[in-house]
Amino acid sequence: MKEYPIIASVTDLSKVDSVIRSKIQRVNLVTGDICILKELITKLHEAEKKVFVHLEMISGVGRDSSAIKYLSKNFNIDGIISTKANNIAAAKALGLSATLRVFAIDTTALESAIKVINKTKPDQVELMPGLMPSVIKRVKSKIKQPIIAGGLIRTSEEVRQAIAGGADYVSTAGTTLW
Repeated sequence: MKEYPIIASVTDLSKVDSVIRSKIQRVNLVTGDICILKELITKLHEAEKKVFVHLEMISGVGRDSSAIKYLSKNFNIDGIISTKANNIAAAKALGLSATLRVFAIDTTALESAIKVINKTKPDQVELMPGLMPSVIKRVKSKIKQPIIAGGLIRTSEEVRQAIAGGADYVSTAGTTLW
């Protein structure tokens, strides 16, 4: 995936067809509900996209280990995204890829997040907002996991800055970047 480091963050279901037609390899689902999830994941898998489900953003999905097990077994998800350390641990125990979403709102929150990252060892870390190259560099120096810069990134120049700052991938809802 590294050769094309853009991850589609689907925040609007009307954009799914754009994702399917794109060269995107990974899709982060951050909208929708349990009633349409299986059909949506199947459609994306048929287009050879990896699908990660944001547990806190999909309506009707529990936010615990049972929900993760259910999604893995019945929906064949490729991974999860969560802000909760216990969900990261549960996903990893099931062999799913787990992305910890971190909001860098201040120094205290960032230092706390680094401790959680080093303790839970998610497969990736999504650092938000993504327009902070100096913060990306700082976090990158303190963790081993790949960093996904996400949030507020809308231009190719912003993608370039995030990657130059040390991000391994960029997550964006900006369809022009897909």
